[in-house]
Formats: sequence, structure tokens, C-alpha cells
Amino acid sequence: MTEDHTVERKGFTGELWRSIEDIYAGILAHPFLQGLTDGTLSEERFRYYVLQDVFYLREYARALSLTGVRSRNEDALAMFNEHSAGAISVERSLHEGFLQDLGVTRSEAETTKASPTTLAYTSFLLKTAALEDYPEVLSAVLPCYWIYWEVGKSLLEHDSPNPLYQRWVATYGGEEFGALVEAVLDLSDRVFLDLNPDQRARVAEVFFTTSRYEWMFWDAAWRLEGWPI
Repeated sequence: MTEDHTVERKGFTGELWRSIEDIYAGILAHPFLQGLTDGTLSEERFRYYVLQDVFYLREYARALSLTGVRSRNEDALAMFNEHSAGAISVERSLHEGFLQDLGVTRSEAETTKASPTTLAYTSFLLKTAALEDYPEVLSAVLPCYWIYWEVGKSLLEHDSPNPLYQRWVATYGGEEFGALVEAVLDLSDRVFLDLNPDQRARVAEVFFTTSRYEWMFWDAAWRLEGWPI
């Protein structure tokens, strides 16, 4: 669909990205993102995605706050709390605009239940943030930052004929969001620097799992996933 313009990194984060190259390729090739790019994605599927993302961002904000608390570094604490507040702001403003365009009331958005994938993904994030070691906490929240940035940059190479979809793409592919991602990547490389082999393996496993959930989140929207029983 697009050329690869992903950030090349030399630290352990670079190794982590290379471990999910197939997942990222699968994300870019997914019909949901293809439909965003060429404008053929149905409004029903985009509506489902936005409603689930409203729920996801609320829980992701909590995970980011926990990530800050788990750090002994005051700068990291401040950064993740700012990002947590930013996630809430995105949920309230950006999605509110999308919801209005899609004819969704705020009440409907607030009462929408999490899909099986959304619930599993956010539960994994919060469980990791609360119980695992700090490097694993970082690796759990990192894919959402990084994959969304890379997807946004990739899709920006093409202007979607649907202005609603184009607005979504511009949000995540822009320089402002990229600066946030770079800051988290730099912090992660510093934290990962002195990990022993067992710790690196655990971090890699968490990063891989969360990246899988990123693919699953878009796939759930494409399938209009519901509870089977």
C-alpha cells in the first residue's frame, strides 16, 4: 500500500520493532486501513471503531498514569501524567467531533460496552501496569504510541477521499504526535539499556502481545465484533 517510512532505531526498541514487522505489515494491509485510505470503509465500521476507541482511550489513560507512578524518575512521572491527560482530551474533543459527524450522542458513547477484544486489550494493559516490572509496563504501552504514529505517517502519503477519514489520519501522522512518541522511545531505550537476558525476553513478549492486540483492535472493527453469547 505504501513505502516503509518507519523510524530506524539502534537500541533495544529497534529490536522490538523488528520483532513485530510482520504484525505491522498485516496492519497496513488490513482491509480496515485500506478502506480508510481509499475511502471505501463503511461508516458503520468506522462508527464501531470510534465508539470502541472512546472506551479504549479511557482505560489507556489509566494505564499511562500507572506507568508514570511506577517510574522512579520524576520527569517520566510528569510526562506520562501529561500523556494520560492528553488521552482524555483526545477522547473528549477529537472523538466528540467524530461522534457528532456520525450522529452518535455522548450518552450513547458513554454507555457503549467494550467488545471482547477491547476488554481483553485494556485488561492486559492495566494488569501489566499494576503487577509487572517497570520495563514490561513501558513495553505494554509503547505499541499504541508507536504503531499509531507509523500507521498515520504511512496513510498520510495518500489523501483519503473521505474528509472524515482524512482527519483521523492527520491526527496520528502529524509532527506533534510524533514528538510524543519519540520522547517515549528515548525513555524506553534508557530504561531497557541494562536489562539482563531474562528481562529482555519478558519485555519482548509483552511488546509482541500488545502489538497483536493492535491488529486485533482494527480487525474487531472490521468484523463488527460482538459477544458470541
